Amino acid sequence: MELVILSDLVPKDHLLRKIARAIEFDFIYEKVKDLYCADNGRPAVDPVVLFKMLFIGYLFGIRSERQLVRDIEVNVAYRWFLGFDLTRKVPDASTISQNRRRRFNQSDICQEIFDEIVFQAVKRGLVDGKTLYTDSTHLKANANKSKFKRELVDKSTRDYIAELDRDVSEDRRAHGKKPLRDKEAEVEQKEVKVSTTDPDSGYMVRDGKPKGFFYLDHRTVDGRHGLITDSHVTPGNVHDSIPYLCRLDRQRERFGFEVSAVGLDAGYFTAPICHGLVKRDIYGVIGYSRPTHREGYLRKSDFVYDDFYDCYMCPCDQVLKYRTTTREGYREYASDSKVCGDCELRGQCTESRNMVKVITRHIWQDSKEHINDHRYEARGKAIYSRRKETVERSFADGKQLHGHRYARFRGLLKVTAQCLLSAACQNMKKMALI
Repeated sequence: MELVILSDLVPKDHLLRKIARAIEFDFIYEKVKDLYCADNGRPAVDPVVLFKMLFIGYLFGIRSERQLVRDIEVNVAYRWFLGFDLTRKVPDASTISQNRRRRFNQSDICQEIFDEIVFQAVKRGLVDGKTLYTDSTHLKANANKSKFKRELVDKSTRDYIAELDRDVSEDRRAHGKKPLRDKEAEVEQKEVKVSTTDPDSGYMVRDGKPKGFFYLDHRTVDGRHGLITDSHVTPGNVHDSIPYLCRLDRQRERFGFEVSAVGLDAGYFTAPICHGLVKRDIYGVIGYSRPTHREGYLRKSDFVYDDFYDCYMCPCDQVLKYRTTTREGYREYASDSKVCGDCELRGQCTESRNMVKVITRHIWQDSKEHINDHRYEARGKAIYSRRKETVERSFADGKQLHGHRYARFRGLLKVTAQCLLSAACQNMKKMALI
């Protein structure tokens, strides 16, 4: 027999020791109190212990809950972190899974825990919310890419549609055009591949990315120390730009961030996002990808826009006059077919039968050009260069160390919980090591 003190067996510089000093976990009791019954059923496992077990799994990349329990049984540091002595029985893996399936299902407890960790970071001065970086990464869904059916589904709704419709109406009125008829109440649909194994996932097709069923984790990282301030999960076939503005507003309202600048990759370089950033008075720096070009044809940049006369000039000095504004927010500028018919550059300009060249310009194009100019400024270059050190580094750590390559569960709610807890653990780790 040997008398030992459990804490003496845990190295002084162990990660869990640092996390225990850096993070207050008692807030979990208040968050889950409405999910437990005080006078019915068997005594429950301490909720703080239950979530600490999950944290250990995400911190050390243990994907299986059964393996997690086996590791806790033999790891002294894990036992010390949970408050277990060497002889105490570790809760069964089914305790974790049943709590997740029954007690915590349909609740926002994971979001609440993640938010509280961010609040603790803000309180310690590790997050200021002044410069935010956002990007998305894919998690492979637990689904076979060959097992699917084709279905008609509703198109993703943009949160700026009402504002766009209003601005389109004003633009048409300013140009002397009649207002568009009210759009039919029917929701637009599209045909997509739907997994028969995990219907919530989305079939992703992107250049340079694997094809199949995936989820996307849209993550925002603070520019000061790289702590994660938001994690939002969507199916893999949802474009990065769709949830961006509403998630940005959520952080400003939830944490009181006074966001002054954001850094984004080229996938976010759309007129609505640029317009939203300008309207919010946020200095946006967005990457640029060169548009595709057909060899031997004139580029759109070869046509010069005249803001004063609201028209385009072609390389042969012909005027392309305003024709209409579409429901999607694009102004159309058309050439004169009589002039184009005899033009020596017509073969490099248009193949239309009526010999009319049409150039489109979004009604929010001014905002897009304003944001694009930031790429050339010293401040913009400094902000954008930090992307690889913040959000890209966050994804790299998550995939390499915290099991963020694969969706452990099936269903959007369960994968959302996984991403939130994984992000919370990455924040805990960084807070403990700073």
